[in-house]
Amino acid sequence: MNHIKHLAAIAAILSLSACAGMSQQDKNTAVGAAVGGVAGSVLSGGSAVGTVGGAAVGGVIGNQVSKPPR
Repeated sequence: MNHIKHLAAIAAILSLSACAGMSQQDKNTAVGAAVGGVAGSVLSGGSAVGTVGGAAVGGVIGNQVSKPPR
């Protein structure tokens, strides 16, 4: 069962390469969410709450990293 989760995460990350029309900030948000979801899953032992929480935190961090200056 754990292998299926890892394969799904890898497939999600690889599918992000098809997002050519996205801005850099959008790409960073998507990548941050994917990486955060995987990290949350690993750190919480596969918990759905940990996975979703990690994805949310990773998405916010990825969004803010490339935020254009005001």
